[in-house]
Amino acid sequence: MAAPQPSATQSAAAAGPDLRRRRRLAIGLLAALVLGVAAGLATGSGGFSLRGLWADLHGPDAALLIGHIRAPRTLGALLIGALLGLAGAISQGLFRNPLADPYLLGCAAGAGLGVVLVLAAAALGGAAISLATVAWIERTGLVAAAFIGALAGVSLTLMLAHGAAHTLRLLLAGVVVGVMLGAMSDLVTVASPDALRGKQAFMLGSTSFLGWPALAWLAAGLVLLMALARRYARALDALTLGDDSAASLGLDLARVRLALVLMLSLGTGLAVAQAGLVAFVGLVAPHLVRRAAPGAHGWLLVASAGMGAALLLGADVISRALIAPEELPVGVVTAVLGGMYLVWLLKQRTVS
Repeated sequence: MAAPQPSATQSAAAAGPDLRRRRRLAIGLLAALVLGVAAGLATGSGGFSLRGLWADLHGPDAALLIGHIRAPRTLGALLIGALLGLAGAISQGLFRNPLADPYLLGCAAGAGLGVVLVLAAAALGGAAISLATVAWIERTGLVAAAFIGALAGVSLTLMLAHGAAHTLRLLLAGVVVGVMLGAMSDLVTVASPDALRGKQAFMLGSTSFLGWPALAWLAAGLVLLMALARRYARALDALTLGDDSAASLGLDLARVRLALVLMLSLGTGLAVAQAGLVAFVGLVAPHLVRRAAPGAHGWLLVASAGMGAALLLGADVISRALIAPEELPVGVVTAVLGGMYLVWLLKQRTVS
């Protein structure tokens, strides 16, 4: 005798608490983003000050301070955090591993090598070309080199793994590529010590060089990736069931995984090219969403992007205000906050 099926009313009642949790989280994230943007606009060389923001808005340099320095930096932190949070959710869904982050596939190492090569070329050619040309290379060339290097690192990982059909082989190839490209980057800095300082700044992460043109690229990339990720949300749900179950549902595993890897690479490459290596945001953001209001990937992807944006906004304000007028690298702040959260989470798991 077949078991009785739950009625629509019973299903709605069972889904009610989860739906309310998701609504609360969505409202909380929206409020956090609004407050984060306001705090970013109110944080200048003197630290955080609402009174200072009011004075700056009515001062003669309002267009420069707010329109060309604080606003693009604050909105850039929001967009980069959203890209990293979205990439982290895709990575964890792809590998079915809550410890997966966007930098697993050689993206970070490739971006670092690209930056080091450009810095070394500028340092070696400084005697033969003008200082203005060197400055142009170090500003414009670093973004392009980091983006190309990130995509090149992922491409090399895909070549070594013979595509994206097997996640374990893909993961191992990413580790190998990361170690190899990291060693090459170290060799370049040994040959050209002048590139070491620029490499360190890139590895620590910073939002201080963001401008409106960079925001246009980041916003376009986020809109495109969010649309694609939402399209593949059900495929990510199917992957959580295992390869056999996903294949039985008609999923072309190799094609779907390749598409997810490309989306992951594009999002991470855009974020890394503009802000350097910002640690832990892509790893922690999906964790926080799952703990606060779990749901299918259609919800998880969007919420992780919002959580990543809120986290990086908060970290950017802290990095600018904590020791004003000096600044901390934002990647250091995210690493400390993310590490504290993971340590707390580990203790919670140990106690339970």
